[in-house]
This record gives sequence, structure tokens and C-alpha cells, in this order.
Amino acid sequence: MDSLITAAALALSAGDALGALQRVALRDDPPALALRGIAMAQLGELARAKELLRKAARGFGPREAVARARCVVAEAEIALASRDLVRSPATLREARATLEAHGDRINAAHARQLEVRWLLLTGHVDEAARALEAIAPPGLPPAMGAVHELLAADIAMRRLRAKDLRAALERARTAATRARIPSLLAETEKAFRILDQPVARLFTRRGPRVASFAEVEAVLASKALVIDAWRHAVRQGRTVVELARRPVLFGIARALAEAWPDDVAREDLLSRVFGAKRPNESHRVRLRVEMGRLRRLLAELAEVRATARGFGLSPQQPTREVVVLARDTDGDDTVVLALLSDGESWSTSSLALALGTSQRTVQRALGTLAAAGKVQSLGSARARRWTASPLAGIAGFTPPLLLPVRLPID
Repeated sequence: MDSLITAAALALSAGDALGALQRVALRDDPPALALRGIAMAQLGELARAKELLRKAARGFGPREAVARARCVVAEAEIALASRDLVRSPATLREARATLEAHGDRINAAHARQLEVRWLLLTGHVDEAARALEAIAPPGLPPAMGAVHELLAADIAMRRLRAKDLRAALERARTAATRARIPSLLAETEKAFRILDQPVARLFTRRGPRVASFAEVEAVLASKALVIDAWRHAVRQGRTVVELARRPVLFGIARALAEAWPDDVAREDLLSRVFGAKRPNESHRVRLRVEMGRLRRLLAELAEVRATARGFGLSPQQPTREVVVLARDTDGDDTVVLALLSDGESWSTSSLALALGTSQRTVQRALGTLAAAGKVQSLGSARARRWTASPLAGIAGFTPPLLLPVRLPID
């Protein structure tokens, strides 16, 4: 590798895209094209960057598998930056395997980090955590070490683990300081501000209130009976009753918990859970059946009791509190806006993939948000993409904490 290529690569690793371009801007050999593509990507010219990387990959010979694999990894990073989530990560995994087989450990780790980012953007938090554990952070360069810890912080954030989040951000700040890349350090400091912002809403006998990370973690670690609207589960300590596959039962449990220690009238339950505007006998029969199922599932944690006017919830130990842990709002509109708040432009297909829902549902949410002036579109037809409007906000809640977590219903 000649001196200009080496100097350009070092400039890119330090975040100096313009310095890299000054060294290889007039060259058309494959290594220079690849470096130009990466530099253009850092400058935000994603379409041109993708074109240069593909041209570079075609220019490398059959014996240059590592160079081609690096181009694939760089193109995958551009796809993530442009929120092209529909593209399968299989090609990225193949490139990572090639890099590992040839001993390019650093670029292989970078490829795995991209896999983790794809999994997080599509809501597969547990899979992302397992993939991140396969990377050994001590041997990473400072910049990659900072990215590794930011990914760990993202996972802790979506799992509502305040202590793990703070620890990961502290490690990210240390690594970003060592890397001396201003944009990376700014991203780390921005993440720190999340710790003191409201992340959820708690419903208790004293009424609803917003809660910080630390407060949410304290509730989950307490002896309270928690109806967890983030994971669609009922939990108390280490005992968890999953209701992700039983949306009706979870809806009943949440309604009873929000009313605790009072009961809920049958008509109110029928209206809220079944959407019955004019309840009839069949609705009442179905409610009794679902109540029986819920009573059996929650027998270890709480009693579902019938009252004169409806039903109530009582923890097995009367001294225990009942708390509902929920997002600010559970609508599709808010979660779509949370995804768009990352500043990137999204297609409806990528939004649907990230949310695990249909494009039609996403389109309806975008229509509502556009009418309210919270999102704006770029382009038209199949090229149309969506971004959050500059002044859009979500009721004071930190947008990343409203991002989807894929429930175990696949």
C-alpha cells in the first residue's frame, strides 16, 4: 500500500474525511475509490459513496477477497445510515466471515457492530446483546471501543437498566476522549443527557406520573406487582407472567391495575378491552371466560376477584403496591415519530420492518403525523422518505426510549 493510501486511511480513522479526500481525490484505482467512498459517506453524500464503493469492489481482483469484503462492510454501514433496513444482513455476515478467516479482526469486529445496529433498529434487543457479547472490546481501537459501549448503552436503555446504562456511557466517554474525534465525543455527551430525562409513565394509587431511568429501575427491583406495558407482562421480582401472545388478557390486567385498589365496572372493561359500544350477552360471556384465564395465569401473583359491579385486582400479599409501567403513549404515531427523531430519512418499508407491522399501518401513522406538522416527506412515489420536522417533540420524553422492542410473538 502506497503512502498516500496509508495517509488517507489514517485520516479517515481520525474522522478527517476532507483530509482523506485531499490525498486520493484524483485517483481511480480500487483502494483509492474505496477510501473516497468512505470519505463521502462521512460527509453525508451517501448515494455517491455507495457508487464509489461498488466500483471499488468490482475493481479488486479475485485474490483480493479481504478488500472486497471491506467494501461490503462499508456499503452496509451506508445502508444503515440511510435506514435501508429491508436489505438482508446475510451479505454482511458473509463479509465478516471472510474477514475473520483472513485474520482481519478489527474490520470483522466492525462488521459485527453493524449487525448489532441492524438488530437494534429492528427491535431485536436480545439478539443484539448476544451479538455484542461476541466482540472483545479490550482489543478494539478507541473509536470502535466507544461505539461498542454506545451499543451496550443502547441495549441497557431499551431494557430499562439505569446502572448498566450509566456504566456503559462512562466507558464510552473514556474511549471517545482517547479517540479524539469530536463528533463521537458529542454523541456520547448527548447520550448522557438521557439519564435525567423522563423515560416512562407510572400509574400508582396516587395517580399517573413521569419517571426517570433510576425510578423505573427501582420499581422493577421492588416488591411491587408491576404491569409492564413495555414487555406486555405482569411481574413481581423474578416471577414474570408473559402476556405478549394474549393482548386481551394484558388489556384486562392493565385496566384492573390502573383502577387498583378500586374495581372496574363490567361495562367499562367491555368498552376498553373489546371495543364494545353496546355490550350484549355474548360480550359478557367472553369477559367471564377471559377473566377465568387471567385468574389462572396470575394465581401466584394476584387474585382477580369479582365484585358487585365488575372485577378487581388484589396482590397475594396485601401490603404490596400495584404499578403500571407504560410509555407516554402506546399509539403507532408516537413510536413512528420516535424512530424518525434520529435525524435520518426513513422509507415506509424500513419503518414497517423496524416496528414489526404492516406498511399500511405505518402510512396511516405518517398521515396523522404529517397533518400535525410533526413529520415531512422527501421525494415521491417509491423514492419517498420521511423525517421528523425540526420542531417535532414527544411530550418531553426521550425519543430513543420510545423505540420498539420486538415482543416474543414471532
